[in-house]
Amino acid sequence: MAPVNELGRSTSPYLRQHADNPVAWREWSDRAFQEARERDVPVFLSVGYSACHWCHVMAHESFEDEATAAYLNEQFVSIKVDREERPDVDAIYMAATVAMTGHGGWPMSVFLTPDAEPFFCGTYFPAEPRAGMASFRQLLESLVDAWRTKRDQIDGIGRRVVEQLGAQQSQQGDVVDLDRAAALLKVDFDPVDAGFGSAPKFPPSMVLDFLLRHHRRTGSEDALAMVAATCDRMARGGMYDQLAGGFARYSVDGQWVVPHFEKMLYDNALLLDVYTHWWTVSANPLARRIAEETADFLLTELRTDEGGFASALDADTEGEEGKYYVWTTEQLHEALSDDDAKWVIDLCDVTGTFEHGSSVLQLRQDPDDADRWQRIRASLLAVRSRRTYPGRDDKVVAAWNGLAITALARAGVILDRPEYVEAAEQAARLVRDVHIDDTGRLHRTSRDGAVGTAHGVLEDYAAYAQGCLTLLGVTGNIEWFETAQRLLDRTLEQFVADGSYFDTAADAEALVWRPQDPTDNASPSGVSLAAEAFTTLASLTGSVRYETAAEQALQASATIAARAPRFAGRALAVAETVASGPLEIAIVGASPELTRTALAAAPWGTAIVHGAPGLAVPLMEGRGLVDDRPAAYVCQKFTCRLPVVLPEDLRRALTPSN
Repeated sequence: MAPVNELGRSTSPYLRQHADNPVAWREWSDRAFQEARERDVPVFLSVGYSACHWCHVMAHESFEDEATAAYLNEQFVSIKVDREERPDVDAIYMAATVAMTGHGGWPMSVFLTPDAEPFFCGTYFPAEPRAGMASFRQLLESLVDAWRTKRDQIDGIGRRVVEQLGAQQSQQGDVVDLDRAAALLKVDFDPVDAGFGSAPKFPPSMVLDFLLRHHRRTGSEDALAMVAATCDRMARGGMYDQLAGGFARYSVDGQWVVPHFEKMLYDNALLLDVYTHWWTVSANPLARRIAEETADFLLTELRTDEGGFASALDADTEGEEGKYYVWTTEQLHEALSDDDAKWVIDLCDVTGTFEHGSSVLQLRQDPDDADRWQRIRASLLAVRSRRTYPGRDDKVVAAWNGLAITALARAGVILDRPEYVEAAEQAARLVRDVHIDDTGRLHRTSRDGAVGTAHGVLEDYAAYAQGCLTLLGVTGNIEWFETAQRLLDRTLEQFVADGSYFDTAADAEALVWRPQDPTDNASPSGVSLAAEAFTTLASLTGSVRYETAAEQALQASATIAARAPRFAGRALAVAETVASGPLEIAIVGASPELTRTALAAAPWGTAIVHGAPGLAVPLMEGRGLVDDRPAAYVCQKFTCRLPVVLPEDLRRALTPSN
């Protein structure tokens, strides 16, 4: 019997996109590798994600082609993996791809022995030969020939790659040097167009968070200036959706003009937190506007029916990247009056950046008539809503929802938008009720309220636990403290061995090696998220065990922070929180004003709890009302100053001079 495509049974939207391919795709499983052993054929592993433009291109060119599919089905066992669902598999074979080719990316195309050892790696391969690049079919044929004639060499390559990857596991470093990290970032800063490095430019959300915390602690004007310039340029350029809010994945150019149009949950959650933080430091109206618009984007376009947040919006519409978002001058004249169209074309720099004379809308300066802009913006949104909407990957990822929970909870209180807090709680309840099974294990994904099969990795446990601890400070609900503590206790049991953190649990599926990566890249690493969550939990409990866990996590990031601080932003931010105290604030009694002041005025990352007297959190023990009025206690290692009852007194207590 000819093999058949099995992806129709998957819960992953990305895998289901390939369910109609003539390729006999398998999901990652022991059964798939057993099939390869029985047939004595290599494994073709294709890793991607639903919003990936070049993944769609390769699928259309090769995986939808009957002849190519027939050859794959005859000569290989083909496995399709959603990198967002299985970051452990992605991490292993991305490390192999980078080691063997010098670069990585998606789609990732890796060829494995039946023992899952990689012997050839690459990314996108075209259907037709190009200068310096074989076609995908030519590659397949050459690998099949090598499999038949040079099998010993192939097996040896696979074993050596696995051995080398295992030898490259992260090593513990020393204490993070925060001043040096800030100085290195200044060297890497683009003084003309802001951001760090050259094109393509990714939103450096975690680095900006570190620089804001560094400014708060040290008063560094350089740190604040880098944040202000970068936040301003990102928000006013083409990477930001000027009509509906929300940031695209990155800017293709160095001037923040041409976006790669996919919108990711993790980017927007992290950037929401950055712009909220920038608002508390600067009171810049742009910061507040972008924070609110980004939060509104999360609630409007990424929220699922179950109350969680979907993973991403696709870059492509009807096979064309960015088609949903761009405008030509003719389209603007059709949508608006001639006067309004001319005004917007000038205001938003519509000059025909893309093919067919289309442009993204930029807003390089505030409009001279704000009411007119809002009226036109609403009209253009109405017209755009009639276009074909980008595909949405509606799986709920525990880690990324944890980031959104933290950002929305903080923004909701600081910006006085209670609907953000309610959305954060709903997402937290979904993860708690659906993703955590009866054994206490956290599962990484769900879709339509049904949990996926992939076990949670370190980033899932830590990011969601931090979200719960943030909700504790915002809502006073003890259940969030209890949920976070259970998950972090399990983290110590399953992800830490001999003081070292691993990305996968001890009881998870055994892979060719156990990944252990401290790098903050597109999203925070699991170990830096663990450093943050354990720092918060230690501050709330006074536990030496949790404090030690936080210290070990930060040590794991110290080497990369010293060498390349751009890739250790979250770890550096947590180290700033530790250097600022870390502080603890207990607010006894219901006082929205005290809670808002604590969140806005305290160093970002301060552990905050509020609730009724006697709330079962160790930091609350022995803290009471003052003359029957809600009171705030500012503490460090459970040693507290005199309580205050007025927001202005709490703000003074939290200023650096005090």
